[in-house]
Amino acid sequence: MKIIKTFLIIITSLSFCAFKPVITKKVDTKNSIVKWIGYKVTGQHEGTITLKKGELNFDDNSNLIGGAFVMDMTTINTTDLKGDSKKSLDNHLKDDDFFGVNKFNTSKLVFKKVSLLSKKEDNSMNYSVHADLTIKDNTNPVTFQINISDNFAYANLKIDRTKFEIKYGSSSFFDGLKDRAIYDEFDLKVNLKF
Repeated sequence: MKIIKTFLIIITSLSFCAFKPVITKKVDTKNSIVKWIGYKVTGQHEGTITLKKGELNFDDNSNLIGGAFVMDMTTINTTDLKGDSKKSLDNHLKDDDFFGVNKFNTSKLVFKKVSLLSKKEDNSMNYSVHADLTIKDNTNPVTFQINISDNFAYANLKIDRTKFEIKYGSSSFFDGLKDRAIYDEFDLKVNLKF
């Protein structure tokens, strides 16, 4: 009986030692910015998408260990055009040719693995993140770097839209587009406050 009691105490102690608390910090969606830049043969367009919700997870030593974000695709907004041109591009991006926001009104990014790359003298931390990105119900892995400084995080992601069944204007799938071709990759530049 004494051996069983000792064994239970050891198992309980090991369980407490193995448990690492997770500190979750909610992203301030009103003061965070997700900027997109899309490229075509004749130039580029840019705009914003609103975060619906997001969080970053830290261990008890303030090291980033996870995160998850939901983007509201109905808020796709072009910022480099005005008037009818802006309205036309906004509507086209929301249409089924691109993001199909009537059916797929959110996109999701979930961190799967986070590795510390460097810590700078100003205590900012640079991490490599492997994540799953879901757009139009298609999930694909993405890898990017994120920098954490105080209550801010900065990241740049390069996304191949064709992996998410967004093929409109892609010279990878359609011949003869010439100067009407739209490049497969677009950028997301993310500035988070938490």
